[in-house]
Amino acid sequence: MPGYLIKDTTREEREKIVAESIGNISGLCDGCSAGVIDMYQPYIDGKKELREINRDFADRRRADG
Repeated sequence: MPGYLIKDTTREEREKIVAESIGNISGLCDGCSAGVIDMYQPYIDGKKELREINRDFADRRRADG
């Protein structure tokens, strides 16, 4: 199984990882995929790992809840 860490992927691979993930939810998410793509842009750019983005999202949800 290929890694998802920035150090183990190219930008193109990260774009594909995010695109495939978004495609899995696009049917459930009417018009929100653009926001989700924006959320994962730092990962695509190699600036922030997926786990950091997901943790930050969960922290914001808890703070709002």
